[in-house]
Amino acid sequence: MTELPKCEISWFSALCDDDYEFLGQPDPMLRSSWEHCRDIVLQAETGGFDNILLPSGYALGIDTTAFAAAIAPMLKRLALLMAVRVGESWPPQLARQIATIDRMLGGRLKVNIISSEMPGETLGSAPRYARTVEAMHILRTLLNGEPLDHQGEFWKLKLDPPRIGTLSGKAPQLYFGGLSEDAREAAAKGCDVYLMWPDKREAVAEIIADMKARAAKYGRTLKFGYRAHMIVRETEDEARLYAQRLLSKLDAAEGAAIRAKSLDSASAGVAAQAALREGADADGYAEANLWTGIGRARSGCGAAIVGDPDQVVAKLNDYRSMGIEAFILSGYPHAAEADLVARHVLPRIDHAML
Repeated sequence: MTELPKCEISWFSALCDDDYEFLGQPDPMLRSSWEHCRDIVLQAETGGFDNILLPSGYALGIDTTAFAAAIAPMLKRLALLMAVRVGESWPPQLARQIATIDRMLGGRLKVNIISSEMPGETLGSAPRYARTVEAMHILRTLLNGEPLDHQGEFWKLKLDPPRIGTLSGKAPQLYFGGLSEDAREAAAKGCDVYLMWPDKREAVAEIIADMKARAAKYGRTLKFGYRAHMIVRETEDEARLYAQRLLSKLDAAEGAAIRAKSLDSASAGVAAQAALREGADADGYAEANLWTGIGRARSGCGAAIVGDPDQVVAKLNDYRSMGIEAFILSGYPHAAEADLVARHVLPRIDHAML
């Protein structure tokens, strides 16, 4: 068997009110707060994860950039993947924030670019992603320590780089995801790590091949990441029973209301997750060990890898053999599942920060 290269394994801190014991049943103890989200991050560091996604949602939870700055001095080795909503930011100011937090973190900051609108704004897909491409170019230029002369459609800027740069003197890796034509082109032009949500094996292979070809058109190469939920238990039966337990108190109307709240509820990626769920078997499995029940109570990433440690590791290694180099994993409740993944999965995979 060919030896697989190291991969990055990240966890997820529920900054956007997305933590449950029973899906669709809000629990005051699990709502987003400084204390709760801090504890998830510290659990991930103790458990040996490489990185942790700090998500961002204007209407939900707590502020991501403020949280990243607060948690950074507490961490000794964990990287932070800070989500930023492009529509809510002025790129030069965002560059200063990124550089400052990167130094507070010892040079381990990464950035998840979200192609958002301004709160209250409605912008079509093509201009929204065009603005995202401009933002990525501005951020990369300034954070590489280069002067900027940008005359774009959305920003016209002539600036010296900020006095404070990142610890490395280079822009951090930009992670980005999206399935629409506009999103794929934006990723090919501007990001470093292209993220995808769960899908059947053949669909994942198609996306990777398509994105490699698109990036090559611009003389670029991409790394690939995969975002999924996890349910790992000592036996497959235990894992499947826990999946059923997660949904045992879900009211269908409440699940639909939760999905509709998300700012990305009409995106191509969310539509693909719904199609995956609709094509699953009676128990919600789209293929072996890929369970779609999560998507009944949340928008966005809607499937979980479910199984015993052997099955879960084999599934992750299969993705690695296809070209996935980064995983962003999560589970419910997030701190408890992080401990299970840390004990049953991490020691069996050769992993390190990208």
